[in-house]
Amino acid sequence: MNPRFLIRPIEPRDDAAIAAIIRAVMPEFGADGPGFAIHDAEVDAMHASYARPRSAYFVVEVDGQVAGGGGIAPLEGGEPDVCELRKMYFLPAARGIGAGAAMMERCLDAARAHGFKRCYLETLTGMDAAQALYRRSGFRTLCGPLGGTGHFSCDQFFIRDL
Repeated sequence: MNPRFLIRPIEPRDDAAIAAIIRAVMPEFGADGPGFAIHDAEVDAMHASYARPRSAYFVVEVDGQVAGGGGIAPLEGGEPDVCELRKMYFLPAARGIGAGAAMMERCLDAARAHGFKRCYLETLTGMDAAQALYRRSGFRTLCGPLGGTGHFSCDQFFIRDL
């Protein structure tokens, strides 16, 4: 365990903090217009949204405060063996301390436990640190989107085998 941060499953009490983090981080990268996850209905009810079958969401705490999160769920409109890495956003306090790699490992372990064979994600040009993490974690780029996430403003797509 890393003494600088803790990763744990989301709880109902975390919903407001995670919604605030998503709404703070996405605009930082220009991801607040139409076609981005910031507008998804689940943002205000993350615990309930990820309590669904074959889904999981985790929060990262830094110094006892929720500073980010990430999760997996079946890819909407995708093949049954493909999950999507979703809503992985961190405040600056959780960046550069290894929390991203640890969160990625936790999410991919959850995906395997739920029987997925591949993990897909969508992101945006300019999210360079995130894309470096994805590549280090074994993701490869795709030419276009999979499934039907509704996030038509994303322009970078990745997948990896589990």
